[in-house]
Amino acid sequence: MQKLTSVSKTLRKNMTPEERHLWYDFLVNLPVTVRRQMVIHEYIVDFCIPKYRIVIELDGIQHETPNNQNADYIRDMFLSQQGYLILRYPNSLIRNNFRFVCEDIRTHLHSASANPSKFF
Repeated sequence: MQKLTSVSKTLRKNMTPEERHLWYDFLVNLPVTVRRQMVIHEYIVDFCIPKYRIVIELDGIQHETPNNQNADYIRDMFLSQQGYLILRYPNSLIRNNFRFVCEDIRTHLHSASANPSKFF
C-alpha cells in the first residue's frame, strides 16, 4: 500500500496532457470532491468521485493492446464489485470532443445524486 501511495503521488505530479486538461478545465470546478490518482485496494485510478463511487479513467493507446484490455477488464470488474461505476474515455475523445466528455460525466453525477442508492 505504501508503494502505491508513492506511485500515486508521482502520477499526480506527472499528469498526461489529457488528464491535466480534464482536471484543470472541468473536474476541479465540480461542486463535489474529486481525487486524482486515488488508490483503491491494489489499483490507482486516474480520478475518483468518492461520494458517488465514480471512477474516471482516461485511456491512451497502450490500453488498446489485448493484454492491457484484459487487465482493464479485470480491474473494472473488481472495482464494479466494490460498488464503483467506471467511466472510461480514450485520450482522443478528450482532445477531440471535450465537451461530450464533460457532459457525460455531468450526466452520471446528476444520475448518482438523484439516486445515490443505485451505486451502493
